[in-house]
Amino acid sequence: MEELYKIEIKDFKLKIDRTIDVVLTYQIFGKQLGKAPIVLVNHALTGNSNVAGDNGWWKDLISEGGTIDIQKFTIIAFNIPGNGFENEEGLTENYKEFGTKDIALIFWKGLEELKIDKLFAVIGGSLGGGIAWEMLFLKPNSIDNLIPIATSWKSSDWLIANVLVQDAILNNSDNPIHDARLHAMLLYRTPESLQEKFKNEKNKENDLYKVESWLLHHGNKLSQRFTLSAYKLMNHLLKTIGENYDEQYILNTIKHTTTSIHLVAVNTDYFFTTNETKNVFTKLKQHNTIEVQFYEIQSIHGHDAFLIEYKQLNKFLAPIFNY
Repeated sequence: MEELYKIEIKDFKLKIDRTIDVVLTYQIFGKQLGKAPIVLVNHALTGNSNVAGDNGWWKDLISEGGTIDIQKFTIIAFNIPGNGFENEEGLTENYKEFGTKDIALIFWKGLEELKIDKLFAVIGGSLGGGIAWEMLFLKPNSIDNLIPIATSWKSSDWLIANVLVQDAILNNSDNPIHDARLHAMLLYRTPESLQEKFKNEKNKENDLYKVESWLLHHGNKLSQRFTLSAYKLMNHLLKTIGENYDEQYILNTIKHTTTSIHLVAVNTDYFFTTNETKNVFTKLKQHNTIEVQFYEIQSIHGHDAFLIEYKQLNKFLAPIFNY
C-alpha cells in the first residue's frame, strides 16, 4: 500500500459556525506531484484512499496502462475524516453536525496545503460523487473534468428516507453495523441481481439460503471495517449532498463554470436513480456554454454496478483520460 500522509488543518470552520482541528489523511499514486495532471478520487461510503495497487478498490480503473493511467497522471485520494481507515478517527463525535459541503471544503483545504489549485479531474462514485459536486459548487473554475458516478447533485427524498432507516438501526440495534449492512445491501443490489446470483439455493452445510449467508457475511465484514461512530457519520453524510443549495443556485453556478461534466448513471440504480441523473443532464444541456455528457451503465446489479461493470465504465471514461 502507498504511504498514508497527513495534513493538519487548524481551526476549520464548520457550516454550524463552530471551529475544529481536522487531520486529513491521503495517498498518492502514479506520477510525482508537480510532474503530471492531477486526478482527485473521492471514495464512497465504505471506501478509502487506497484506490490503486494490489489491494486498491478501484484498481480495475486506476492502474499502470489503465483508463486512469498511473504512468500519465498523479492520483490523489483523501480519506473522509472519521471514516476509520487505518484507525484514523475524525469528525465522529457529533456526526450530525457535518455535511458533504464541509468535506468538500476540507478537501480543497488539503489541496491548498499541497499547493494545488487546478485539477484535471475529480471522480467519485455514490457519496464520493456527491462530494465531487460539492467541490464544483465551491470552485466552479478549478476542475477541468467532473465525473460523478451513480450519484446526484442533491440527495433525494428516497435517499434521505433510507439514511433515516439506517440511522435508526445504528442507534437501536444490539448488533448495529451488522444489521444496518443487511438493509443497505438490498439498496445497493436489485431483486434480479440476487436471483441470478443465488437461484433460491441453500447451503449444504446449514439450513441457510445462500442469499442469507451472503448478507450475513457482508454484515460481519463491515463490522470489522467500521467503528460504530465512523459508520454513523458516513451514513449521515449521504443525506447532506447539496443540502446547502437550491436548484436555482446550482444552475446559476453551472452557468459560470469552465468544467466539462460527465454524468454516469446505472439503469437499475435504486439508490441514485438514472432518472435523477437524466433530469440533471437535461437541465445542464440548457446551458450551451458548458460541455456535458451522459452515460448509462446497463446492468442488473443496481447501484453497485459502478464497482462491477468495469468494461462499460472504462469505455465511457477512456476518451476523457486519453487527452
